[in-house]
Amino acid sequence: MPALLPSFARGALLSAFRRPRPGAVPPRTRLVVPGVRIDLARLAAYERICGFATGCDALPVTYPHVLAFPSAMRLMADRRFPLPLLGLVHTSFEVTQRCTLRTGTAYELAVYAEDLTPHRRGTEVTVATEARAGGRLVWESRSTYLARHRTPAAPPDAATRPAPPPPLPATAQWRLGADVGRRYAAVSGDRNPIHLHPLTARPFGFPRPLAHGMWTVARCLAEQPVAESVRVRAEFRAPVPLPGTVTYAGDTTGRFQLRTGERLHVTGTVMPR
Repeated sequence: MPALLPSFARGALLSAFRRPRPGAVPPRTRLVVPGVRIDLARLAAYERICGFATGCDALPVTYPHVLAFPSAMRLMADRRFPLPLLGLVHTSFEVTQRCTLRTGTAYELAVYAEDLTPHRRGTEVTVATEARAGGRLVWESRSTYLARHRTPAAPPDAATRPAPPPPLPATAQWRLGADVGRRYAAVSGDRNPIHLHPLTARPFGFPRPLAHGMWTVARCLAEQPVAESVRVRAEFRAPVPLPGTVTYAGDTTGRFQLRTGERLHVTGTVMPR
């Protein structure tokens, strides 16, 4: 896999010179890494921080995202990538898993970027990830990342944004320590400064560090059964400041939420494929 530190350093340096512009497109590069094996110790550390049971032969449905993260980082650190790497905010995650992914299997991972789209608070890019085993597509995801900046006008669909869904029954409450972002960064490699410390989050407009979006959705999915063949969709509606206390809510239809009081942080659905 690509080394994370050089990619992050390159992306951090280039961030100061990147400004979203009309008509910009991400590089059409498709980064492919064959023969990726599961490091069981790293997997167990990930499972512990996210609340999954350890020692299972099946990978958590969110784990291929972590495996492919170095490639995604390299893609977003490319000099042709039009958005600044520093300060990117994860806004949505969608995954389709076609079968159970086993720890003893070797995977081919591919990452590529899709077109930029306007957002009421800036510009979004979609990064797609695919996992293959034995030449067969077994897992794929799409993540959207937002670069916040001033926009001349709201996108046409901003006025028709769906109203927030009604609250689901609360089933758990979690107290999140100030170090959740640093602990998740250690197992995922995602060391975006907005997640690490108040001093590194403030330059990007956040008085406190924020929990990783992928940690919040993984923590929610650890609370419910996930089928072998499944589709998961999650929207990160508001950041989760650290430290803090959040409420997990879900129902029998596969819907879930993470909220503080009436403020929704994450909404999602788990659907059999």
